[in-house]
Amino acid sequence: MENIKLSIDKAYGFVSKENVASYKTQVAAANAALHNASGKGSDFLGWLNLPSSIDDAHLTDIENTAKILRDNCEVVVVIGIGGSYLGSKAVIDALSSSFDWLETDRKSPITIFAGQNIGEDYLYELQELLKTKKFGIISISKSGTTTEPALAFRLLKTQLEEQQGKASAKELIVAITDKSRGALRTLATQEGYKTFIIEDSIGGRFSVLSPVGLLPIAVAGFDIRQLVAGGAEMETVCGLETAFEENPAAQYAAVRNELYKNGKGIEILVNFHPKMHFFGEWWKQLYGESEGKDNVGIFPAAVDFTADLHSMGQWIQEGERTIFETVITINESNYTKIFPTSEDNLDGLNFLAGKRVDEVNKMAQLGTMIAHVDGGVPNLKVEIPRLNEYYLGQLIYFFEKACGISGYILGVNPFDQPGVEAYKKNMFALLEKPGFEAETKAIKARI
Repeated sequence: MENIKLSIDKAYGFVSKENVASYKTQVAAANAALHNASGKGSDFLGWLNLPSSIDDAHLTDIENTAKILRDNCEVVVVIGIGGSYLGSKAVIDALSSSFDWLETDRKSPITIFAGQNIGEDYLYELQELLKTKKFGIISISKSGTTTEPALAFRLLKTQLEEQQGKASAKELIVAITDKSRGALRTLATQEGYKTFIIEDSIGGRFSVLSPVGLLPIAVAGFDIRQLVAGGAEMETVCGLETAFEENPAAQYAAVRNELYKNGKGIEILVNFHPKMHFFGEWWKQLYGESEGKDNVGIFPAAVDFTADLHSMGQWIQEGERTIFETVITINESNYTKIFPTSEDNLDGLNFLAGKRVDEVNKMAQLGTMIAHVDGGVPNLKVEIPRLNEYYLGQLIYFFEKACGISGYILGVNPFDQPGVEAYKKNMFALLEKPGFEAETKAIKARI
């Protein structure tokens, strides 16, 4: 089986091969620090060998739980925020039909996400929809007290118990939470919910290949064994013993840091496949939350081409030259669609007749990359043989491993997120949460 492939040659007009190669020692040290747990944030390295350590019994347990929800639900609501929803959303969207919600002959429940916002209209409309549906809940939170998911869970748990009865409702609620502490763990024990553990050593943005991602993905009907197998393959490819020249995670970490050192402070993840939109959202959290601290870090952005070429394309082509692009390309589409001939040819597109639509897309991709490099934008490219569970597993682990290495090169702790707490403190003070009296008084004096 093929593997995903990284190409960095279109960065060499902007940084030298010699300078990128000079990172070998630094990258090796960062990789070693991950594997011997000697670097910053070493308590959060549970993701590092996760794919190869998942056993058959654990996967079977997840699959059996998913089957219960699949057999008894029209809709499954996955409640979580940040890494507790972005990874599974990315994989499910990438593998689902683009028009999944319109399918009438469904083999899997519709997967809906909640707890990722505090939108009153969103929650009202969701609850109205669920009034006529048999639904289940996957609640994902280490603490059970994070505001957005806790708010959504209280609303939806109450509704499910009213519609199904408390005894039946508890069979349709799964909690993915801490093994021994926290509000959700306490509630799950009291109510008798099926539970899976979020290990203390796995942070949310690195949790896709844990039950956090695997259970919703299995409920949606996709092969989690292939997803994990892809991750395990890339775990080997990006391992400690792999030479720099053969290690895509090492090369990616090196070249992006060299570009950053040369004034390229914004990285744009580009896809030419509309199903990859939420993969870009997951990637943005992975790198933004891992590297954006201590007043340093590459700013992660994402675009969907060719659509965004008609909005962001002008800025990327001719705007401030502080950017570089990492392009995800999928080599082979899952379906074939041939462009037809038209007798009148009013649109002037008969020169495309007989070609696959994907060939047109690939030429748009190649033309865009050439134009952007000519316009002063370095381009990296990650090739995926095709869009399936196995290669998505590879892609996820590749970016995770590169993120850990890159963060250490940058000199930050890639596994914490202290800045996330600032807005929460202000919000609690403004809402007059008990225990925040002094903060409430102080912040109200400012508004």
